[in-house]
Amino acid sequence: MSDTAAASPGLVRREADSGEPAAPHTGLVRPRPQLRRARGRGYALAVRTVGPVLLLALWWVASATGLLTPDVLASPGAVFRAVGELWGNGQLPDALTISLTRSGLGLLIGLAAGLTLGITTGFTRLGDELLDSSIQTLRTIPFLSLVPLFMVWFGINETAKVLLIAVATTFPMYVSTSSGVRNTDPKLIEAMRSFGLGRLALVREVVLPGALPSLLAGLRLSMTLSVIALIAAEEINATAGIGYLMSQAQSYARTDVLAVCILVYGLLGLTADIVVRLLERLLMPWRTPQGATR
Repeated sequence: MSDTAAASPGLVRREADSGEPAAPHTGLVRPRPQLRRARGRGYALAVRTVGPVLLLALWWVASATGLLTPDVLASPGAVFRAVGELWGNGQLPDALTISLTRSGLGLLIGLAAGLTLGITTGFTRLGDELLDSSIQTLRTIPFLSLVPLFMVWFGINETAKVLLIAVATTFPMYVSTSSGVRNTDPKLIEAMRSFGLGRLALVREVVLPGALPSLLAGLRLSMTLSVIALIAAEEINATAGIGYLMSQAQSYARTDVLAVCILVYGLLGLTADIVVRLLERLLMPWRTPQGATR
């Protein structure tokens, strides 16, 4: 036994007699739990706007100093004036209405098809064996490669544009739905079956609520792809819409109008993402927002 160990009983007795606590060991550190800082919505919104404001400032500085000439990219002031011009003569509202109608119809068709196919292959073994391999093969085909074929099949009318958007948005929804349905707790499904729930009631009451996070992830991807597919669809000899404005601006070298159209496409994608985030908070209020623990 060492000298320290031998002396420790006496040391403890002296500390007890004197009433003074023993000095803490120098090698120990008192644990300090990390507390989560509460952040208001105003602070989070301000942080999110820092990036766009910096980009706008850099754009303005580059245009003011001549690094960006108007034939390359119009200045922010010229773009804002173009927005007022297009909105005043009614071109921008009309084009936005037509483009949103195309994108919305194609998105609805794609979501319905992807949801139906995903539930069929994820919930039934027969559906999985019959459909999954074929759908996975079709999923690997880039939807842009279908543009010439759709023009041959449907011409250059609205049908080709809407169906192209529908094809692009079907597969993300299908993959997310099928994965979410397959990950549903099988014990819960068996328990509900023992209570007499049929297939449709089981899907409605158990499977779809359990797959809700995957469904919302698929919805986010599909809504983003609907904007990308809209850009490609409006290149098919469009006579109206945001794509038509872009083609007209390209013919007259109007970089200010081109910038307006590009910003409109970007705002549409941002709006789609915000809508899905709001749906997540509404349908799943128990989930912690991403990054809240950092």
